[in-house]
Amino acid sequence: MALIDAGRVRAALRDAGLAAWLLYDFRGSNPVFWHALGSEPRATTRRLFCVVPADGEPVLIASPLDRNVVAGLGLPLRLCGSWPAVVDALREHLPPRGRVAMEYSPGGALPIASWVDAGTVELVRSFGVEVVSSGDLFQIVAGVWDAQALASHREAVGHVLEVRDLALERARGSTERAVSAFVAEQFARRGLEAEDQAVVAVGPHAGDPHHEPEDAPVGDDEVLLLDLWARRPGERNVYADVTWMAWTGPGPLPERVQEVFAAVAAGRDAALALLRRGGTLRGFEVDRACRAEIAARGLGDAFIHRTGHSLGPGPRVHGLGANLDDLETHDDRTLVPGTGFTVEPGVYLPEFGVRLEVDVFWDPRVGPEVTTPVQAAIERLE
Repeated sequence: MALIDAGRVRAALRDAGLAAWLLYDFRGSNPVFWHALGSEPRATTRRLFCVVPADGEPVLIASPLDRNVVAGLGLPLRLCGSWPAVVDALREHLPPRGRVAMEYSPGGALPIASWVDAGTVELVRSFGVEVVSSGDLFQIVAGVWDAQALASHREAVGHVLEVRDLALERARGSTERAVSAFVAEQFARRGLEAEDQAVVAVGPHAGDPHHEPEDAPVGDDEVLLLDLWARRPGERNVYADVTWMAWTGPGPLPERVQEVFAAVAAGRDAALALLRRGGTLRGFEVDRACRAEIAARGLGDAFIHRTGHSLGPGPRVHGLGANLDDLETHDDRTLVPGTGFTVEPGVYLPEFGVRLEVDVFWDPRVGPEVTTPVQAAIERLE
């Protein structure tokens, strides 16, 4: 396999008491499939299976029509020209009993871990095996950061913070769109890549978590939200993702803005405190701790997204590992040592919004490490 070492996968399967991992894709439908094989989705036209047994070698089951498309994935290839032949191949390569992991979530609770259609799950169950979620397995074998991934993240953090400071210096008197374009230019100059454009949101626009920069001027005495992310290209490299709050001045910071900032900071700090206690934690538990602090200050209804998202090696800033979420989903996946994620609570009001984002790497030896600055007060722009 290009990205996942087959020996490491087999060891993880045995540790989890799993007989096999069955990855399934149809025309690019399963991002976990392609992430596991270290490839961008390829233009396949037929069903594609990858069987990774706990004992034995993995095999790719594909149509002869896709032979050239899947060539070079580094796996033994079994070509099946008919659907009965595919079924026979699955029956032959899957274990006759036991638990088989697939990209499946009971009840559809976790869409990010649920990519296989119900009919395919029914087919696999008909072979006499139990189908279970591959969510935690994926994290162990593909979401864990190696030394290169961690080094790439630290490098990205340094660049993102420098670009953040440069962007804030030029924000007053500019426009949202111009500041966002400046961020993109700076990243490109440094050889970094970023999914989509940086969020630059001023005043009421900061109350929209998914605001896209406009030609709105960055004037005086306004709340300014800047959310930017980037990484060095490379299959094992990890993003840095930071959100920073500023007051454009020169007038005094309104009491209401300070109150909301303090509430969001309290939620973030509660999440970090729970993480630092260590032990086995699941994504929803951290979200609950954060959300309780913000709700206690009367702003729970304005915290309308999850507390944080997975940061994993690969080309997407939103990884496929556990999220800190008990709102949009009930994410009961374990926060696996060696993986990373963001902590980014926010409160969004009609007049303005506040979001504070830090990145966390769960060091297997010393515990969770916050790898980006923790903003203690709103930055005042001169």
